[in-house]
Amino acid sequence: MERNSFVKMHGLGNEYIVLDSTNIDFRLTKQAIRRLCNIHFGIGSDGIVMKVPSAKADFGFRVYNPDGSEAEKSGNGLRIFCKYLYDYGYTKSRQFSVETLTDIVYADIVKEEKGKAMLIMVEMGKAIFTSGDFPVGPDKQEFIAQKIMAGDREYEVNCVSVGNPHCVVIKQDLDEEEVRKYGPLLENHPLFPNRINVQFAKVLSDHDAQILIWERGAGYTLASGSSSCAASSVLVKRGLIKGDLTMHMQGGILKIQIDPEWNIRMTGEVREIVRGVLGNELLEDLSKSFAC
Repeated sequence: MERNSFVKMHGLGNEYIVLDSTNIDFRLTKQAIRRLCNIHFGIGSDGIVMKVPSAKADFGFRVYNPDGSEAEKSGNGLRIFCKYLYDYGYTKSRQFSVETLTDIVYADIVKEEKGKAMLIMVEMGKAIFTSGDFPVGPDKQEFIAQKIMAGDREYEVNCVSVGNPHCVVIKQDLDEEEVRKYGPLLENHPLFPNRINVQFAKVLSDHDAQILIWERGAGYTLASGSSSCAASSVLVKRGLIKGDLTMHMQGGILKIQIDPEWNIRMTGEVREIVRGVLGNELLEDLSKSFAC
């Protein structure tokens, strides 16, 4: 690919810019991330996925939020990354491994359309219900069905890590306005030292659930792969749904499978939006130390 080229893809409306760390002429600083993700001054995106070297897996993966922070993992970001690798000839194999910031995951190109990846399965690792990422140490009980205050409202929350931390609130009815108001309060709650992703979840049937998402560092989000995995794991743990389910989001659906050992498999579609080359004047801006 041409020097300083990029690809922009979306997973169910959750969009990422994809870059190759060996093919760009600037440092991906917090300021550069914010500029690229800014719709007015950059390309515009929900985040950035970066291909990096790996000594442990076939490929290395990093993912960044639009506020400039780095996330441990992203389900949609991973599926987008896998499509990028397959479509642009980094691999000819339909199965390969990817090293994230926290673990190694395995991908499978389940379906392709005219030689390009479309439906992608990622083995996301295990759901972990005790973690230093939220207020339960490894020697303490799980933080499930615990009540905390967020502003003027009390919520019963369920915490889980799927490589990144999540707080799931189970509801009878979902309200976008409520998520936008209380999502940031939960994200930045003092109990969560590294902040946390938030999902409001509703059970639809034994094999179907729905979530609205407030994503750490990104805000209100149409879809999230890791959020789907996290909310599904909590609902299965609470005995509210089966381990082979469809998660419904505003951006679309993901198929989630959870086995008795809490291994998670996620399958969903990815689509390319645009590809191109960063302009010289934008490259000049990316080298400057200012925020948008």
